[in-house]
Amino acid sequence: MSETVIVAGGCFWCTEAVFKDVIGVESVESGYIGGDVADPTYKQVCTGTTGHAEGVKVTFDPAQVSMPEIFDMFLGTHDPTQLNRQGGDVGTQYRSAIFPLSDEQRTEAEAAIARWNDSHDGTAVTTIEGPATWYPAEGYHQEYWEGEGQRNPYCMAVIPPKLMKLRKSFAGKVKQG
Repeated sequence: MSETVIVAGGCFWCTEAVFKDVIGVESVESGYIGGDVADPTYKQVCTGTTGHAEGVKVTFDPAQVSMPEIFDMFLGTHDPTQLNRQGGDVGTQYRSAIFPLSDEQRTEAEAAIARWNDSHDGTAVTTIEGPATWYPAEGYHQEYWEGEGQRNPYCMAVIPPKLMKLRKSFAGKVKQG
């Protein structure tokens, strides 16, 4: 039976691209979570005034990749020490956050952050938030890397290094080709 987690680690195009490469991930949906405005648009979220984060909803087969592995991949492919920013993206919409869908996920998220902190110099500022309502992003944001993203200079600068981190640190969990 599939499980779903929601994480926010900066630009959702980048986070989506990472999880699309993971064995056992069945789907990744970009969207908005954690804010005050119902059905926000990308333009609204980009202002930083809605309280939403750009996030991804990852549905996966726990027989192939575990929830702890998903959280470890999330923390290992962005910079969880940066408060409200990832690279050039600045604002609360780019915060590092996990939005647990159950008490078990909250416990696993806490454990993942503790593992990360124990094995790295620096302290993760990743928050655990929610419950919160998920809003799918507009259609043109879905599967962005596979289409427009590979022609977008921003994506070409940011996504390949994240994919290299994924392949280096989680080699046995990455799709080939």
